[in-house]
Amino acid sequence: MKILAIDSSGLVASVAVLEDDNMLAEYTVNYKKTHSQTLLPMLDEIAKMTEMDLNTIDAIAVAGGPGSFTGLRIGSATAKGLGLALGKPLVAVPTVDALAYNLWGMEKVICPMMDARRSQVYTGLYEFCTADGKMSFHVIERQMAAAVTDIIGKINELGRETVFLGDGVPVYREIIESGIKVPYSFAPAHMNKQRAGALGALAGEYVREGRVQTAAEHQPDYLRMSQAERERAEKIRQEKESSDRKEGR
Repeated sequence: MKILAIDSSGLVASVAVLEDDNMLAEYTVNYKKTHSQTLLPMLDEIAKMTEMDLNTIDAIAVAGGPGSFTGLRIGSATAKGLGLALGKPLVAVPTVDALAYNLWGMEKVICPMMDARRSQVYTGLYEFCTADGKMSFHVIERQMAAAVTDIIGKINELGRETVFLGDGVPVYREIIESGIKVPYSFAPAHMNKQRAGALGALAGEYVREGRVQTAAEHQPDYLRMSQAERERAEKIRQEKESSDRKEGR
């Protein structure tokens, strides 16, 4: 099984190709360029370096959200376009789950944090469990948009050592350090951002479970409204309140 994986959900742009238990190539860039400038050239370079015919891939994995609204749209459009052109299924992997999957085998609680602005993060809590000699990925708290203090409170309630990763960590590090009551650490540079390799590896599990969709079906999961949508909703609410007051309601 050969999977093409694409992640543009955050600051990082990452593309990888995995075949069974081998990662054939991964191209990851964390630099000040828009993903619309980077994704397709990165994919083209990987295809050239590995002499890959895109028709030979079996599925296209993409970060399904949450994340940057623009980044998710770019990744989604790229995956959908390839899926439609090649006639291949898509595998939408929850962004925060894939980020946690970077730390395969970690015995601590894993807390990814993506900066969601407005003093919030996209986050969740995860662990790896071993049963009958087999390790599995377990979701403790599903991905969510939450205040940093709220997720810290959940971690304190669990009372277990925790490792943090993601682009939200440097933004909210002081809040983490002042509020955490359990032993903690921060993942090192090679593990602390999105990687298409981890996304593709988790997507392989999804494929084996039959969790695929057509390119036409795929839509990103934003978890919350965009700023423009929030502003529009607030404007409508204010207009309604003003109208009600004028009518004496």
